[in-house]
Amino acid sequence: MRKILALIAVGSLALAACSTGAAAASEPSPLEGSTAGINVTGQGKVIGTPDTLTLNLGVSVLRQTVDQATADAAAKAQAIIDALKAQGVAEEDIQTANYSIWPEYDYSGDTQKITGYRVQNTLNVKIRNLEKAGEAIDAATAAGGDDAVVNSLSFSIEDNTALLEAARAAAWSDAEAKARQLSDLAGIQLGTARSITESISYDYPPVFYDAAFAEEAARESTPIQTGQQEVTVVIQVTFGIDS
Repeated sequence: MRKILALIAVGSLALAACSTGAAAASEPSPLEGSTAGINVTGQGKVIGTPDTLTLNLGVSVLRQTVDQATADAAAKAQAIIDALKAQGVAEEDIQTANYSIWPEYDYSGDTQKITGYRVQNTLNVKIRNLEKAGEAIDAATAAGGDDAVVNSLSFSIEDNTALLEAARAAAWSDAEAKARQLSDLAGIQLGTARSITESISYDYPPVFYDAAFAEEAARESTPIQTGQQEVTVVIQVTFGIDS
């Protein structure tokens, strides 16, 4: 009886050992799991020359009455539009950006007092002939006179498809090279890409303009420098691992 019990015990231990060994042999390594992968970031940068200037300008008129303010603002805004068209700016490239009216107050006394009414009328303008951009700006601000305001200028590339494609290709090459180096260092086989995410950024050169420059319009046009635009594409890629 004791021999039978001993044999059963030994057999159970052997079976357990075989089961453990089989499980260990069939269990994949951590790098070969279904969620294993190599995550890398790739970056590509390209530089292009802007071909379009976007300008936000208009008039800010302060008068004693609303009627005076709106009438003068309308007349000067129209004068700016006419001046831009005379400089070759297309009508479809001139768009009203903002129109607002509010009272101005004097708070110096015990009670607030209305001193006048301000009307702002601003336009978004695209200037495509950059060689004439300075002359167009000077003509527009001269037409607006002392009530002219220039709020912002920015450069862009109208069709940046080629730049984006070049930056994207550079980002992919960067990501793939990093993944291959990591797989070689780890001694594993690089698989195909499982997921890709992309982000795009544009670096525009800052542009500054003082409306007082318009006083020089009769002698020399305002200098406008386009600079260069940098397009950056960053991708996050997860590569699989082949067994």
